[in-house]
Amino acid sequence: MRLRDLGERGLISRIERAAAKVSGRSVVLGIGDDAALLRSRAGDDLVVSTDACVENVHFRFANESPRSIGRRALVANLSDLAAMGARPTGFVLALGAPGDVPVKVVDGLVAGLLHEAARHGCPLVGGNCSQAGEVSLAITALGAVRRGAALTRRGARAGDRVLVTGVLGAAALDRARAERRGRVRHVAEPRLRAGLALVRVREVGGCIDVSDGLEADLGHVLDAEGLAADLEPAALPMPRGFRRACAELDLEPLALALGGGEDYELVFTLRPQGPSAARLSRRLGVAVTEIGRVVSGRRPRPRGWRHFEV
Repeated sequence: MRLRDLGERGLISRIERAAAKVSGRSVVLGIGDDAALLRSRAGDDLVVSTDACVENVHFRFANESPRSIGRRALVANLSDLAAMGARPTGFVLALGAPGDVPVKVVDGLVAGLLHEAARHGCPLVGGNCSQAGEVSLAITALGAVRRGAALTRRGARAGDRVLVTGVLGAAALDRARAERRGRVRHVAEPRLRAGLALVRVREVGGCIDVSDGLEADLGHVLDAEGLAADLEPAALPMPRGFRRACAELDLEPLALALGGGEDYELVFTLRPQGPSAARLSRRLGVAVTEIGRVVSGRRPRPRGWRHFEV
């Protein structure tokens, strides 16, 4: 069966039934009305992020399963919430697809979305379905953070230390493997717990998630304050066996670690007197590595993904 056989109303009902299995305490009214109703806690700020996942731009069905695509689409939005130190409260989905797409493909996309939704307490509460020339998932994720406490890209200072969670380059390596001999398998972990913990670290300057590549995303933090960074390439945390795997594919490990993208780790600056990387690792629940310093001056054009330039 294809989408044209199911129809818009049938598709919405199908998604509504699947989404009903994932709910949350903040949801007053979910799918089925003109808009959703969410209830926030007193003293919170609302956090809103939107992102699009478009066929042949962000994914190809030839080298990735629909379930994996759906998972990655929601992770991208959850990572934005993590970078603000927010806890998720729900998301809405605008789904576009040609009428001849098999319903089982859409079922897989939705299953992937709801898998991550259940893991991270971020229920699907509404959205829209539309016929389109290619498959796309445009997601708006909603979250909450204690009033005035959100992490932002602004706040870095010369002399700050630069730190990053987790490892870099795994997603880029997986995509390179998939293009040559297989399917995409790697789905990053949104660092929601780490973001919630960073909110309570007074010495944090600027923070951002690594979606387009470490250099490109750190650049947003630095550009906001007219600064640069002196990074230590040898300090960059890479997955076990990463260099050997890159050599097998004739890839440069450092280039992937700095510019690969979709790691969804958090990179942030910290005042010199702030906690050590080891102490932060314990507080954030994930390995944290110090990779350089913020310095005064202009920086070179960074590596990383840029829309409309490829």
